Amino acid sequence: MTNPSVELERIDPENVVISEPVAGSEFPVHLMYLETLDGLYAPIGLRRPSGSGPFPIVLLASGNGGGGMAWVRDAVRNRGWIMERLLGAGYAVAWLRYRAEVELGYNNGGKLVEDIRQGRQLMNRSPLEYEDEISIIEHVKALPDIDGERVGIIGMSHGGEMVLKITSEYDGVAVGVASEPASHEFLALSPDNTVTVNEETRLRNIEEMQMAEVEKVRARIDLDTATERISSINTPILVMGRETDHLQGIFRTTYDLLNEAGKDVEWVSYDHPLHGYLYPLRGEDGTYECNDVQTAAIDGVIDYLDRYLKP
Repeated sequence: MTNPSVELERIDPENVVISEPVAGSEFPVHLMYLETLDGLYAPIGLRRPSGSGPFPIVLLASGNGGGGMAWVRDAVRNRGWIMERLLGAGYAVAWLRYRAEVELGYNNGGKLVEDIRQGRQLMNRSPLEYEDEISIIEHVKALPDIDGERVGIIGMSHGGEMVLKITSEYDGVAVGVASEPASHEFLALSPDNTVTVNEETRLRNIEEMQMAEVEKVRARIDLDTATERISSINTPILVMGRETDHLQGIFRTTYDLLNEAGKDVEWVSYDHPLHGYLYPLRGEDGTYECNDVQTAAIDGVIDYLDRYLKP
């Protein structure tokens, strides 16, 4: 019987990596904790393809934050089809997690400023979730078998908005995919009465916000603010819409404004009932539920990534 204390001694507390198999796959997952700006740790599940590195890598994000390592392990197990496809295409790939979204934290918090007080770190505000992802990117780029010049990011929903926030102030990734980007905060959109306020918390409930039409969205955004944020983006971005989504107007307006600003941007849109169709789900029978639309979407994303991440 293994002595737990001996097993623990094999783990470097400052570089925690725990590997475990993934059901139905030859590629294990390496569970890691990476330090963020303020010394707290964010979890990721990293997988590497066959062969020897250095590998290009794609980082996956979905929705707002929270959930920790349990969330990462569940994503690897039950939303791993996209990982298998990327691994098969020669990419290292990781699901990542970050701190919870802060209501209007991006709009109201201002630029993060760091200083020193009594010899220790001082900030004007706490880091936000997209800044956690930047920290993760920097750590992953330094791994010995990863090519730090060939990093791509895919974000879905709020994760898609994070792609825009990241690339507007950080040039450290080669390419981004913003799938169904819920970029209302990035575009400085003023919601209509389809948004309600939780009487107990006084925070907005935007789950049923109706923004399917481009004309409606453009009439409600702060164009000067959105244009200023877009102006600093230098990263190629694929924006992906969903035909029946109640936020399709936001998705398309995101692309339109990037295109009008002369950015390297492309647009595709698919008709699928699942919000997050780019990340097929494992069904109750243990097999992935991935139809022709999702297969085409993933094929298109891999082709797009290849243009920027393959030599």
